[in-house]
Amino acid sequence: TADIISTVEFNYSGDLLATGDKGGRVVIFQREQENKIRPHSRGEYNVYSTFQSHEPEFDYLKSLEIEEKINKIRWLPQQNAAHFLLSTNDKTIKLWKISERDKRAEGYNLKDEDGRLRDPFRITALRVPILKPMDLMVEASPRRIFANAHTYHINSISVNSDHETYLSADDLRINLWHLEITDRSFNIVDIKPANMEELTEVITAAEFHPHQCNVLVYSSSKGTIRLCDMRSSALCDRHSKFFEEPEDPSSRSFFSEIISSISDVKFSHSGRYMMTRDYLSVKVWDLNMESRPVETHQVHEYLRSKLCSLYENDCIFDKFECCWNGSDSAVMTGSYNNFFRMFDRSTRRDVTLEASRESSKPRASLKPRKVCAGGKRKKDEISVDSLDFNKKILHTAWHPVDNVIAVAATNNLYIFQDKAN
Repeated sequence: TADIISTVEFNYSGDLLATGDKGGRVVIFQREQENKIRPHSRGEYNVYSTFQSHEPEFDYLKSLEIEEKINKIRWLPQQNAAHFLLSTNDKTIKLWKISERDKRAEGYNLKDEDGRLRDPFRITALRVPILKPMDLMVEASPRRIFANAHTYHINSISVNSDHETYLSADDLRINLWHLEITDRSFNIVDIKPANMEELTEVITAAEFHPHQCNVLVYSSSKGTIRLCDMRSSALCDRHSKFFEEPEDPSSRSFFSEIISSISDVKFSHSGRYMMTRDYLSVKVWDLNMESRPVETHQVHEYLRSKLCSLYENDCIFDKFECCWNGSDSAVMTGSYNNFFRMFDRSTRRDVTLEASRESSKPRASLKPRKVCAGGKRKKDEISVDSLDFNKKILHTAWHPVDNVIAVAATNNLYIFQDKAN
């Protein structure tokens, strides 16, 4: 189970794709450049670098095991030839530098070619070292380690648009870090009650606004989203905006509170909208309207009658993520049975696709799938009762420009792209 993928993230150009897994490893895939001989090879992603980001640890003071599982990866915007990314497990965030070496220096004065130090008496002439080409090596090196700032499990990291700071969020607090400073962070949200018995909600996800470096949002297990403005006060305990959809009393049930918990929140690239994912739906909110979402897309409404068994097998607590396409015109999120859903915002059309070995043959088309909720089943439909709840797509990512998507199905990564591409 160490190779179960726990996060998927494209970098800003989309040429690199990083995945993290339960075993603490990060695998980076690089997109092949188009070449004249094989024009179709564009878009193929091949392994570029693999490294161990986190190791299992043990907290002796609390006698707690700290898993090595990578919870989130976030790329930094590229400033030079090297790439930088942040990766985090439950407690510790690391900044990694990924760089290429294709030359090595030869002709040192003080040591031989095999690296042994030369006897000073044998050095009679001064040599100028020269650079010789060598096979390409991709090196991943940890540049900074940001530790000891979270009492609870880290669920989110988000790089600010100022490219200097980032936030990390756990169940009850959000901290602001400077990328250069590892030994202190600034606590900007703290929802921990004085008496822990009065705890009614936890923070589930947090993200910075894509263009306004003073604005961030965080979602809660109560189905609410708070927008905070760091200019109005340094400690964002009082939100600037509060987004919540009023509950329909007629549909209230034992499970209402659990399924309204938000598992992911993502700003649109434009920064005008944000999307939230709860257990059964994806909602799109206009930042200028707090009272209700402007769009609600049902992900798997047919599960509403199955909540009892989903509660018993713990699936009701699964945390599905969601993502926007590059132009904000479509959104995507995962479901069970290795299904994932795409919603076109303008045409209101939606499609269910399946990530499976059969569908992943090169240049095979994905056939839309349909689930039958009850009554007579048509021949190409799948009955709700035959869905496999162990196969779930929690993590998806959309290329920032092209119609290329990455879908993590347990321990397999699927990359699909538009035929036109």
